[in-house]
Order: sequence, then structure tokens, then C-alpha cells
Amino acid sequence: MSEIIYGLYEQIINGIITDNLNKVDQELVIKDTHPLDSAESSKILADYLTRILREIFNYIDEGDTIVRDRVNLCNGILQYITESIQKGSFSFKKDEATLKRIKSFLIQQDAQMLLSLVDKKASRQTALRGSEKVVRPDTSISENSLFTGAVHEPSMVSELKKEILSSHRIDFLVSFIKWSGLRLIINELTQFTANGGKLRVITTSYLGATDFKAVEQLSKLTNTEIHISYDTERTRLHAKTYVFWRDTGFSTVYIGSSNISESAMTSGLE
Repeated sequence: MSEIIYGLYEQIINGIITDNLNKVDQELVIKDTHPLDSAESSKILADYLTRILREIFNYIDEGDTIVRDRVNLCNGILQYITESIQKGSFSFKKDEATLKRIKSFLIQQDAQMLLSLVDKKASRQTALRGSEKVVRPDTSISENSLFTGAVHEPSMVSELKKEILSSHRIDFLVSFIKWSGLRLIINELTQFTANGGKLRVITTSYLGATDFKAVEQLSKLTNTEIHISYDTERTRLHAKTYVFWRDTGFSTVYIGSSNISESAMTSGLE
């Protein structure tokens, strides 16, 4: 907030904002503030710290010890919290269970990311492709991504294939399903359901766009449930959502304007 812009805000007042507010003639403005709500303060302050810490971590950007220094800073914050609990500061619950849990948040010095765990002996190995190579989407499963159909981005159909093969349950909600689009992912859906994955599909008959062949092929899959809305007079379902559930908690959701058609999944600019 380098300059005063009049309008609505929903922002924690820190030192920068205070300095800017002090530059305003208080007699010429109406300033509306409100104390942090106790129920919401946990989320609000956590979101605030996330943004601040990201900026602080970016200050550590030189030398060969960047990752190690950032990990040490993060662990230092956790160590401070642990010491505060031991001293009885900030109304922390001073018990061994709390201390043990917070200490378990400390990051290992080698700074590794866990990407997958696969049970070789399990009958359901939807995350395996061929030998030991694990299938995973090119885009992050823990961060938001925007698909526009641009040439420099992963194609939607390639990502959907990888999402399918690395999921435990799948839900599709689309206005219509064309065979031209379904055929691009039918092999992956066949493998997914054959290995025990649960597939649920909701679509419509609006404008007759859904192909009978596409529905017929879906109905042949095991562990698959299909619901079709024929009420095209009163209801117009335009939602396009793909949900890929993972038992690990790292589920992904695609929300946008792509139905299951070849043009939408391969060349559509959205």
C-alpha cells in the first residue's frame, strides 16, 4: 500500500499500512476498522504469515545454501514456538502431546519432498504404469494452476490421463459427452475402473449434444455409475467439473468450460 486508494479493504493493519494511514488527514476520511474475530483469527493470521514468509524466504536467494538457509529459518520459527510452549507463553497448552506434535513438524535437513508411496503387492495399483514408474500430473497437486489451452502449457487431455491413473475415485460433472472426447481417455478410464477405481458421471441430454456411443461405452466400464438429466425444459446444467479423489488427501479438481469433447480437451482456448 504505497499510496492511498479509497475503497473497500479486508486487510490486517501492519506497520506499512499504519504509516500510510498516518499521512491521511483524519478529518477528511472515514476509516472503518474492526477487531479480528476470535473464530476467524486463526485462518486470517495464518494466511497473512504465509504471504509474509514467502516474501522473507525470497530475500534468501544467494549462494549454494539457499534451501538449507530457508529450512533453518523455518525450523527456527518452530523451535521458537516450542520454547514458548515450554515457558507457558501465549496461553499455549503446555502438555507433552502438543510439544511432541510441534517438534514433529521440524523439516529434515536434507529437505526432501515425498512424491508417492505405492504398495507393490496390492491388487489395486492405479498409480503404477508399466514397471516401477509412478504416474503423476505435470502440474502440482498441492497448488492452483490455470489452464488456458496455450501451446506452452500441458494439454488438458494429457493431464486428465495422468489424473485418472493416479486417483482412487473420480467424479465427472459435464454438460455433454462426445465420443470424440471420451475416446481420448477411455483406455485410462478402463484401466482405472478395472483396477477397482470408482467412477461417477453426471451429464445431460441438453440440445442432444451427448453421444449415445459415449454413454454406451461408459456403461460398459466396471465400478461406474452414470446419471443423465433429461429435464432440458426447466433445467440447464452448464457445470464442467472433474474431481480426482486421492486417499492421501491430495485430491485435485478441474473447474472450467471444457466438456468431454475433442476440441475442448485438445485445442480449445479458454
